[in-house]
Amino acid sequence: MFNYSGELLATGDKGGRVVIFQHEQESKNRPHLRGEYNVYSTFQSHEPEFDYLKSLEIEEKINKIRWLPQQNAAHFLLSTNDKTIKLWKISERDKRAEGYNLKDEDGRLRDPFRITSLRVPVLMPMDLMVEASPRRIFANAHTYHINSISVNSDHETYLSADDLRINLWHLEITDRSFNIVDIKPANMEELTEVITAAECHPHQCNVFVYSSSKGTIRLCDMRAAALCDRHSKFFEEPEDPSSRSFFSEIISSISDVKFSHSGRYMMTRDYLSVKVWDLNMENRPVETYQVHEYLRSKLCSLYENDCIFDKFECCWNGSDSAIMTGSYNNFFRMFDRNTRRDITLEASRESSKPRATLKPRKVSTGGKRKKDEISVDSLDFNKKILHTAWHPKDNVIAVAATNNLYIFQDKIN
Repeated sequence: MFNYSGELLATGDKGGRVVIFQHEQESKNRPHLRGEYNVYSTFQSHEPEFDYLKSLEIEEKINKIRWLPQQNAAHFLLSTNDKTIKLWKISERDKRAEGYNLKDEDGRLRDPFRITSLRVPVLMPMDLMVEASPRRIFANAHTYHINSISVNSDHETYLSADDLRINLWHLEITDRSFNIVDIKPANMEELTEVITAAECHPHQCNVFVYSSSKGTIRLCDMRAAALCDRHSKFFEEPEDPSSRSFFSEIISSISDVKFSHSGRYMMTRDYLSVKVWDLNMENRPVETYQVHEYLRSKLCSLYENDCIFDKFECCWNGSDSAIMTGSYNNFFRMFDRNTRRDITLEASRESSKPRATLKPRKVSTGGKRKKDEISVDSLDFNKKILHTAWHPKDNVIAVAATNNLYIFQDKIN
């Protein structure tokens, strides 16, 4: 997740750690090379916990990270595991105070009787230290696993969503949140859908959307009512009866929803496709992009190995003209909305040598395979790209593949 300026990139891992990379400035000696991203700070955000009431282990794995807009020299971000959201402050320190009256330079307290003069402490330069400190801990508000957090455009509130509820928090208040959506039925046997993702509108602080496992998106307006169980808009594409199958319901579940930077459109990702919706048109998407249509014939085996439940994310570029999402075999897909051209690229160690150009990859489904194509039967479903991020201004992308983070940028001639 890039911050608002794109200078920092934050990643979370299964061990509860957050690693932040910083964009190094271009060097004067080699101005043709763009600055690289190097590790800026690493800290342990979450620890494994145990819920004694439910006899459940709570993993430390980071589900989501969201930056807050920068207000001063420090940076702030929200990170969450399945149950607890934390607000972190990341600040730099390059000076330390020396010359205390009551203690020596090594920190030991001085004998009061030996203090005969008054010293004024002075600030001395020191090696740069980046400190991460937890400022707020928002806990005990979710019965089910948190799948989304989203910072509101008022920069004072944020929402968090689990399978059945969405809560609205104030960044300064940790002991209470407002429940703004609750789809839990009185009888859990009547449960037909769950919330899969939620996001605040980028400009209107009263508007948010959430997606469901039934492939629908609801847009809610907090000005209409405090409890937004009744949506303002309902986005759903009618199903084609001819293509209905046993897997239809599973693959129509939406795994991610993202507003465009302009706030005019939103994008949703289901198992096989990415759809772009105009907020003024609810009955069908304005654009549909097939991510890996060749997997439609493989749904049976993908169901057996649980891959059909993978949750792929999607992202916009800075100008909303292109979109990106992940696939299997460490492939990721990019779609140009203006030219309708698309490309498949691979994030691998071989292709990530510095200054190497990524070659487009193609998957063959038929019998005869061309030289550069890879057969659909030889795709590795254990290598999957679920998380991708696009720099808010430049053509720089970050792609997370299993244990590696790849950062690519467009080539400068």
